[in-house]
Amino acid sequence: MIRKLTVSLLINMPLSRVALDTSRQLANYLNVSTVFKALADPTRRHVLQLLRQGPKSAGELADHFPVSKPTMSAHFAVLREAGLVDSDKQGKTIMYRLKMSVLEEALMEFSELLGLNLAQRAGNPSRHATLRKASTK
Repeated sequence: MIRKLTVSLLINMPLSRVALDTSRQLANYLNVSTVFKALADPTRRHVLQLLRQGPKSAGELADHFPVSKPTMSAHFAVLREAGLVDSDKQGKTIMYRLKMSVLEEALMEFSELLGLNLAQRAGNPSRHATLRKASTK
């Protein structure tokens, strides 16, 4: 799929722009892959659900899971690497907060990969509502 896209880009664009677009597509693909890798684990998904309520310390989050602190630390690292959470140290405490924009961006990229074009549908609410109604039947 990337090869077909690259060929069509070569026909219509200058070489420098093709290289930039191809690099951007690869970066987006890698970002989406990293986000979905982070979401693949149920513990990390639960951490994200807890953070939807607001920022929490590493200790507060760890209290919800029957795993060791090093294991939780590894989960936090995966979530940070994917850009799904932000952290900052306040004294001896590390506070985590959810970064929804990264998740939303990854989902939009994934939808484009599938040809769903959710970004265009979001701009046309009447069509989006029609699609939602049709899918619930």
